[in-house]
Formats: sequence, structure tokens, C-alpha cells
Amino acid sequence: MLWRSRGMKKIGFLSFGHWSDGPHSGTRTASDALLQAVDLAVAAEELGADGAYFRVHHFARQLASPFPLLAAIGAKTERIELGTGVIDMRYENPMYMAEDAGAADLLAGGRLQLGISRGSPEQVIDGWRYFGFQPAEGQTDADMARTHAEVLLRVLEGRGFAQPNPRPMFANPPGLLRLEPHSPGLRERIWWGAGSNGTAVWAAEHGMNLMSSTLKNDEGGAPFHVQQAEQIRAFRKAWAEAGWEREPRVSVSRSIFALTSDLDHAYFGGEGESSDQVGYLDASTRAIFGRTYAAEPDVLVEQLAEDEAIAEADTLLLTVPNQLGVDYNAHVLESILTHVAPALGWR
Repeated sequence: MLWRSRGMKKIGFLSFGHWSDGPHSGTRTASDALLQAVDLAVAAEELGADGAYFRVHHFARQLASPFPLLAAIGAKTERIELGTGVIDMRYENPMYMAEDAGAADLLAGGRLQLGISRGSPEQVIDGWRYFGFQPAEGQTDADMARTHAEVLLRVLEGRGFAQPNPRPMFANPPGLLRLEPHSPGLRERIWWGAGSNGTAVWAAEHGMNLMSSTLKNDEGGAPFHVQQAEQIRAFRKAWAEAGWEREPRVSVSRSIFALTSDLDHAYFGGEGESSDQVGYLDASTRAIFGRTYAAEPDVLVEQLAEDEAIAEADTLLLTVPNQLGVDYNAHVLESILTHVAPALGWR
């Protein structure tokens, strides 16, 4: 069955920013990961891609503090969207985050698209405690993340809330003060990374765009793309019921590789029969992981036309194997943009 697509899509990449000193890694150090991230974003913009997004993981040999990186990319590019997928709000001081995000967004000319969320299992036990946070009495760490997110959303609205000093060092504008720098419009460019149908509805109720990854809670046993499409429809329904005036955005992530060269076949030719996987994120959370798509372009077009969730979304984020280097990942993006996206009506 061919699902009716929402048509033209924004297509970007999502990098985990891994580095390792293994013999086959082209990204040996943290410096390599950061500098190559900038170079890949520049290359992606030149190829006509729409977004450069980065994962945020703490206590790991991966990208962690996103705002210096996003600001650096913003200074080197002119058009491409810059985003995260996702910032774990259990670790965040929402006030300081609002200042960092506002500065990075202004430097980039209003191109930030910030994905935030409750986060996923981390490298250390309760890592947010080392950052000075702990849930309030009777709350879970997920509750704490949502509380931090709600504070961030309020602050990004730009309304004053802080009582000014009657004898300040510098003159104040009249009334209560807000955090500075304030970037108008950033509040509407916050996305919630939802792992379940319920959290997608919560995101809609709070006026956030929806970011859905390559895994979600297994809710019903259907194939991953079907469950993800159901999640998206639940989000859009809740958005309409909440009465928000603007049209929300929805992104999905996929691992997609067009096999157009011997090197592509060497790296990903064995992924052709990939299927969904089911596992447990923790002792009680059963999750379903989406398949990898790897095939010749004409086969990919047929396979992706059947993906119900991609059809429902307006933004597609391609997960990239960043340790294979900037040139190869630019090739991966170019292959999709040139050989696959036009045939599906995404371009």
C-alpha cells in the first residue's frame, strides 16, 4: 500500500558525534568530532540539505554541550537549520539554557530548532545528580525533566518576571526583567522528543513540535512505522484540540543508505534484510527500534513509499555514521537528495 505523503519534506542529518581511537575510526578525538560536525554542516548546506542536527549525551565519547557547536556552525553557514535531537532536560538549568540558546539563535539568524526531552538511559547511574539536580519530593526524574522544560518554555516567551534592583549597576528598562539575550521566535522552534503516544500528546498540549526517533515504546505490537504514524496522528489531534494557531512541525529519524558505489555496498550492503527490533530500555519499558534501509535507489524508493510515518512527517532526519568521515557522509546525503528524494516527491 502506498501511503499518501505530506509531500515536500525538509531533509537533514542527525549525528551522534561519536569519536574513538579505533583503527577504523576517522574521528579519533573530541576535537575531531566537533570540527568535522562543522564541516559536515557546511557540506550539507552546499548540497541543498535543510538541517544539521546533533545528539546530546553526557559522560560519553559523543557530543555533549550543543550551544558552542551550534553557534560555530551558525557562523559558518547561512541557510541550513541547526538543531538538537535531543537535549536531556534532566541535566539542564533552564534559565542558563535559555541564555545560551538565545545567544546561539541570534548568532545563527534565527535558525535553531531545539529538540529537548526526558532523555534516555545514560552512561552512568542518575547522571543528572552530578550536575546538581534531583527530583522534588514525590517526583521522578521524568517529572523533573518536564518541569525543567516548562520553565524553559515560559522564559523563552520573553516576558519579564524578575524584580529589578532599585540601585542597579546599569540602567534597567521599566518593569520586571527577562533573561537576555532574548531571541524572538525561538519559543516556536522547540521540539519534544517523544518516546510514547502519551508524551507526544503532552508535547502538543505545551505547544512544542514533535520529534520522533528511530525507537519508541512498543504500544500494540504493530510494525515500528505504523506505531510511529499513530503517534504522529495523536499529536496532531491533541494540537488541534489545544487550539494553537500555528501549524506544528513533525520530524522522524531514519537510517537510510542508497547503495550507489562499491564502498556503500562494503559498509551497508549487509543491511538489506534489516527489520524492526524489540528490546527493553529498562526493566519495564519495552521498546521497538526501526529498521535500517539500505538498497539501490530504485528499491529504496519502493520501500520508503511504504513507510507510513515518513509520509505523515514534514521533516526527515537521516542518521549518519559520523566516524566514516565528512566526505563519505556528504556522499550519503547527496545520494538520498539526488537519487531518492525526487522520486518520492520530497524534492
